[in-house]
Amino acid sequence: MKRVIANLDPAEVQRLLDWAGQEGWNPGLSDASAFYAADPKGFFGAFVDGIMVAGISAVAYDASFGFIGLFICHRDWRGQGHGKAVWDAAMNYLGERTIGLDGVPEQVANYAKTGFTPAYESMRMSGNLRAKQNAAALPTARFEDIAALDAKGFPVSRQGFLQHWLTSPNQGVLLREVDTVIAFAVVRPCRDGAKIGPLFARDVQAAETILASLSGPLHIDVPALQADWLQILARQGFTPGFRTTRMYRGTPPASAPDIVLGVTSLELG
Repeated sequence: MKRVIANLDPAEVQRLLDWAGQEGWNPGLSDASAFYAADPKGFFGAFVDGIMVAGISAVAYDASFGFIGLFICHRDWRGQGHGKAVWDAAMNYLGERTIGLDGVPEQVANYAKTGFTPAYESMRMSGNLRAKQNAAALPTARFEDIAALDAKGFPVSRQGFLQHWLTSPNQGVLLREVDTVIAFAVVRPCRDGAKIGPLFARDVQAAETILASLSGPLHIDVPALQADWLQILARQGFTPGFRTTRMYRGTPPASAPDIVLGVTSLELG
């Protein structure tokens, strides 16, 4: 058995996302193109005799910050070192950058052994919103409209990613106060319902206005420190699911800024 580590092409990134779906991670229907646009060199796979057996994303947003996700070994190939092989490739690729990831509770201790430290927890909240007849239709979000607010909520520029993230079937909406964008969200269809992320807002009132414009089965990953927003979601019928822990290796950016009411994605930060 000879293992080869190689960069993934777009079709292989989609295959990795299909594995994520099989694991119950509920990825978006069009995630592959946006993820790949974030860093075409940042996806690695382990191949045995030409068969992909493990994969990982290691997106280098710039020279200072990267993010790891989609770390999966196919269930038929576990216990043979393929996961560690792609992990090592990802870490080598990101080098001395500050690296972030979102870890499930059972893996936090393992990530800590490789130098990652916890920053904050997020809670998956899920609900089913009915369309509100009196809710105002909000403008469609474009990159040029939301870039300034996104820069306040994410550590580095991610223009290439966001321009793909805002395209159909995903839908971006925004809220303005006079000429200033005070909140925006992206809703992306998933295998089960849709996910809201990011949701960046000046305050929970602005976020609630965004929420009022949405309907259907929805999921959102909320930093646990957003206690007021979690209470609002609970009143809207959202219920908590699993938790993840944001961890960083290297000098961490500021922990979830106050404007982050919904994490963009657990795969890319």
